[in-house]
Amino acid sequence: MAERDDALVAAAKAGDPEAWRALHRAHAGRLVAWLSTRPSGDSMVAAEDVAAEAWLVAAARIADFHGTADDFAGWLFGIARKISGATQRRSQRRRTEPREVADHLPPVPDPTLVLDGGDWVREALAALPARERDAVGLVDGLGLDNQGAAAALGISAVAVRVARHRGLRRLRGLIG
Repeated sequence: MAERDDALVAAAKAGDPEAWRALHRAHAGRLVAWLSTRPSGDSMVAAEDVAAEAWLVAAARIADFHGTADDFAGWLFGIARKISGATQRRSQRRRTEPREVADHLPPVPDPTLVLDGGDWVREALAALPARERDAVGLVDGLGLDNQGAAAALGISAVAVRVARHRGLRRLRGLIG
């Protein structure tokens, strides 16, 4: 991370609501999209819930962050990864599973997640090991750089490069 904050991060630290809106516009959609691909282990916890908690933690700890608005993405995604992991561990301890009830309405797919003919993409990505899937998703799917993806995943930039390379090679094998 950079030693100095850029203007947007400095304004967010000062409590400027417009700076927070700009950071939110830049990263919120990508964060929810990424979290929706990660298993939560609890059907009652949506990606939006984890993202909202990550934003709250980021707002509370912004004074500890130093860097640019681009570095903020990796930091925010790292917070979300830790919250997602805690949610998954908590659900494993509680072992909460939904039960089939005949009176419930059938589930309606979320129209924001429907891709025309894109089911094969999800299936191909789901076939990858978790680290490779995350590296490909963050770098190629969401546009983070290797440093941002490394901060999000809690690994080095070299490990992100290697995982992404392996994941893309596996995907080429699945497609071809």
